[in-house]
Amino acid sequence: MHVLILGGTTEGRRLAELLDGNGTPGLRVTSSLAGRVAGPRLPVGEVRVGGFGGVAGLTEWLRTHHVDVLIDATHPFAETISFHAAEAAAEAHVPLLALRRPGWVPEAGDKWHMVDSLPEAARLLPCLGRRIFLTTGRMGLAAFAGPESDGLWFLTRSVDPPEPGTPTPARTELLLDRGPFSLEGERELLRSHRIDVLVTKDSGGAATAPKLTAAREAGIPVVIVRRPPVPEGVRVVTDPQEAARAVREL
Repeated sequence: MHVLILGGTTEGRRLAELLDGNGTPGLRVTSSLAGRVAGPRLPVGEVRVGGFGGVAGLTEWLRTHHVDVLIDATHPFAETISFHAAEAAAEAHVPLLALRRPGWVPEAGDKWHMVDSLPEAARLLPCLGRRIFLTTGRMGLAAFAGPESDGLWFLTRSVDPPEPGTPTPARTELLLDRGPFSLEGERELLRSHRIDVLVTKDSGGAATAPKLTAAREAGIPVVIVRRPPVPEGVRVVTDPQEAARAVREL
C-alpha cells in the first residue's frame, strides 16, 4: 500500500512517524511539502518537495506512483490544495482523508471578533486599536496594505520574510520566528511592543495558542479569521492516531 501525505504540518509529520513505525509489510509512505517555507521540518520517510501542477498534475502523480490512500494533512487554510486533492482523488479513484486539528474555542474573558477573510479583518482594525500584532503569515500581508491601515502600526510575525515587491502596511516591523511559542514570551512581546489588537487565523493547535492566552490576560481584542470549509464529502479526522487507524482499516 502506498500512502501519500500532503503535509507541512505537525500533524502530517506525526502521522508519517506513526505509519513509518507501524511495521506493516508493504506499507510505503510519501510526504509531500509545498516548498513555500525555507528550511522546513522534514518528516520521516520519503519526502517530495514542490507543487504538482494543479488537479491534472496531482491526478497523474497518484496514478503513476500507484497511490492507494491520499491524506490531506495540510494547513487548515491551504484551501487550494485541499480542493485540488478532492478533485484529483475522485478522478484517480483514490480514497481521501482530511487530517485537521480542532479549531480554537473561546474562553471566559476572551474578546474575539470572528471574520471570514483577511480584508474583513483589515477593515475592522481601526475600530479596535492602533498597534497590531499580525500573525496571519506572509502570504496575506497585502490585505493590510490598503488605506484602511493608515495610521496603524504592525508587528508582523512569520517564519520567512515576504517576497520582494509584496505590498505591506506602511508602518511595519517584521519579526521572523517559528513556533512553538511560550506564554511568557508572548506576554513580553505584547507588553514591550504595546500591542492593543491581535490578528490571527483559526489554525488551532498548541504551538501558537499562547498568544491567545496572553491577549486574554491583557484584555486585548483578537480578530480571528474563520477557516475555509473542507471539500464536501471528504472524511475528516482530528488527530494523527485516528488517521493512522483509518489507514490500517483501508
